[in-house]
Amino acid sequence: MSKPTVRLHTTTLWDYPSQSYGPGAQGDQDYAGVTPSHVIWNALRRWTRPKDLVVDPMAGSGTTLDVARDLGRRALGYDLKPPRPDVFRSDARKLPLEDGVADFAFVDPPYGDHIRYSGLRECLGELPAGSREYRDAMARVVAEIHRVLRPGRYMALYICDSFQKGAPLRPLGLEVFGLLCERFVPVDAVAVVRHNATLARRHFHTAAIEGDYMLRGFNYLFAMYKPAPGDGGQLPDRRHPDEIAADLAAACGAGEKKPPPTRRSSRSRTSP
Repeated sequence: MSKPTVRLHTTTLWDYPSQSYGPGAQGDQDYAGVTPSHVIWNALRRWTRPKDLVVDPMAGSGTTLDVARDLGRRALGYDLKPPRPDVFRSDARKLPLEDGVADFAFVDPPYGDHIRYSGLRECLGELPAGSREYRDAMARVVAEIHRVLRPGRYMALYICDSFQKGAPLRPLGLEVFGLLCERFVPVDAVAVVRHNATLARRHFHTAAIEGDYMLRGFNYLFAMYKPAPGDGGQLPDRRHPDEIAADLAAACGAGEKKPPPTRRSSRSRTSP
């Protein structure tokens, strides 16, 4: 399938038809629960700059590492069961990093025990969605991300609600968002359209009609900020001017005139 050029999304509804962008691949599209690379690309483009250190405490097949390196960022990835040599073995609840070293953190945690990940007892993917054990484990993951993230920096978490036919909805995304808000300042909430094999199968849709339920059509992306002393409650714009110019050019299209600069907002100042 031909992949369209990956570009900066400008609304809080993100949609891209492929797991990866460009002629190659980022991560492994056959890996259980693989993160769409355009999500990470957009997050890094908005909330980081070149040479920043990006940390993924649940790196899986390494999509975050591949996208970060595509964009000239440094990257460290950890997982309980690393599938490749540049992903290091570690528990997301206890990372082998000093305090305040990361410029950005991205995490795509398990959404319950419906997918088999590592099979290890300590894996969050072995815990039922919405259980006290899952909530406590995710609270520790969030606390660890807060610890390793530098003040004045951003993080993003990608997650989906949990639903089983005949059972009440588990609003996992909103529950984890509550945990994030205990330590970080909310920046934005994005709905990312899901594209997977399940949603492409007609019988899943006919079954949803017959059974009077809905398939999960989107994931949440929560962007959060760790305040720094003296930031005055403002959210800094950490983007590099060259990348802003490139994104504007892509948005305008070939041969179109670039729009005049808009009035600088409270997020327009650049932080170190």
